[in-house]
Amino acid sequence: MFYIRNFEGDKNEFEFFLDMLYESIHIVENKPSKEVLLNAPGIRKYHEGWGRKGDKVLIAVDAENKTVGAVWYRLFNNNNKSYGYIDGNTPEIGMAVLKEVRGRGVGTLLMHKIIQQAKDEGYNTISLSVDLENDTAINMYQN
Repeated sequence: MFYIRNFEGDKNEFEFFLDMLYESIHIVENKPSKEVLLNAPGIRKYHEGWGRKGDKVLIAVDAENKTVGAVWYRLFNNNNKSYGYIDGNTPEIGMAVLKEVRGRGVGTLLMHKIIQQAKDEGYNTISLSVDLENDTAINMYQN
């Protein structure tokens, strides 16, 4: 059984969020280290200054309260566009789950919760970008 809760924002949870951000970046071969990749200019914008207006993270935990996945969204603007940028009022989502729980419904649960959260916060649309070679993610998003 898995549960979804709000991000508490402490240092350990922020590190877990960064781990999940790293996992969400689909690079098949020669993936740079977490430190290198997350500090690349095109990626740093996804976490730098986290906690500003429009930032949201939900955390998936198992029955023992172990963090197993996360989903998040962030607003971007014309001066700082993301890969899935539509406009300044449309948050872009990202998501990842630990390898050992993939295929057990965690991603689907996270996706449903973040969509509801976005609706509750008044967003009419959300955006995401996905590598066309990431068949697992594409199948989950299409479902």
